Amino acid sequence: MKTIRVRPGKERSLLRRHPWVFEGSVASGKADSGETVRVEDSAGTFLAWAAYSPESLIRLRAWSFDVVDRIDAAFFARRIAAAIVARARFPIASDGMRLVHGESDGLPVLVVDRYGDVLSAQFLSAGAERWKAVIADALLAATGATAIYERSDTSARQREGLPAATGWLRPPPVGDVDAAATVVIREHDWRFAVDIAGGHKTGFYLDQRDNRKLFADTVRQFGFERVLNGYCYTGGFSVAALAGGAVHVTAIDSSAPALAKARDNVALNGFDAARHETRDADVNDTLRACLAAGQHFDAIVLDPPKLAPTAAHAERAARAYKDINRLALMLLRPGGALFTFSCSGGIAPDLFHKIVAGAGLDAGVDGFVYARLGAAPDHPMTVTFPEGDYLKGLVVIKR
Repeated sequence: MKTIRVRPGKERSLLRRHPWVFEGSVASGKADSGETVRVEDSAGTFLAWAAYSPESLIRLRAWSFDVVDRIDAAFFARRIAAAIVARARFPIASDGMRLVHGESDGLPVLVVDRYGDVLSAQFLSAGAERWKAVIADALLAATGATAIYERSDTSARQREGLPAATGWLRPPPVGDVDAAATVVIREHDWRFAVDIAGGHKTGFYLDQRDNRKLFADTVRQFGFERVLNGYCYTGGFSVAALAGGAVHVTAIDSSAPALAKARDNVALNGFDAARHETRDADVNDTLRACLAAGQHFDAIVLDPPKLAPTAAHAERAARAYKDINRLALMLLRPGGALFTFSCSGGIAPDLFHKIVAGAGLDAGVDGFVYARLGAAPDHPMTVTFPEGDYLKGLVVIKR
């Protein structure tokens, strides 16, 4: 077993059981990509077992802080089993759920979502990549799923020095390969068709599950009729709005394929297509055009893509978040609701609140903070890993 020593003082994060060690904290030692190493402090005291990543700024990702652990097939089977047991305790009103949420489940940068009988997995670090075959076998054994589709095609792989990897991992499908990658899941009382091979992330935004339900309930409770769904993707919030009784939903996205799937999901749930208008357009430009045309809405959803992956991008992202929220608040009728989100890890919840507050000041609008939102419980954040708190949202009722 190769040994990596950290610089004096840099052991503090590992002693707090934070799983990351950055390149500048390493004093000595090297290993192959993804190799398990013993991590010690400057005096040689054991700190953790970790995966070594020679190309990443995060040079070490800890598997375990227990010296008696052995990082082997049995270790991964135990971690996966523990993650599944935890999900069984969570209130998840869907047969689409996150089974493994990276560091929060003690499996750094491994993401596994379940859509019915198919698993969609992302192996986004050198350590996860090295143990891919073992992890895949353990997942099938623990879940009884019929297949695993790999979606290791994000920028995180590039930062690890790994090429993108997509396709069927276990086992190869029989028959129509493309059809096998489309699964219909149940969420609350709704159904959604998920494109595992071509959709965003692992195919669907499962983290917004409970927020979609809250949106449907809010539309119903307040009697909202006209809704704007910005960055609508495949129409999750559109279906929620229609289920809540909205008379008309305007759904905006810059992806024509996503809009087509949004229309399909509206039809799948039995809603009249005339109540759901889709626009292939830039959201910011559309908000400005609606304002110029004197249009107003009872409820608006803003769920943009990640604008600040790290804190270094926060300032530029803050300006973009502020602008779209300013326009949305101006477009809302008094008493209307803005459901606004950021999935950027570089934007902390308190900063996001300040951004929305600044947008309100610029718009000349005040509002009540009706709710603070986060990811569904199958996307947990742990006490020792606050970076897991990536999705944050506010519901603002315009005064």
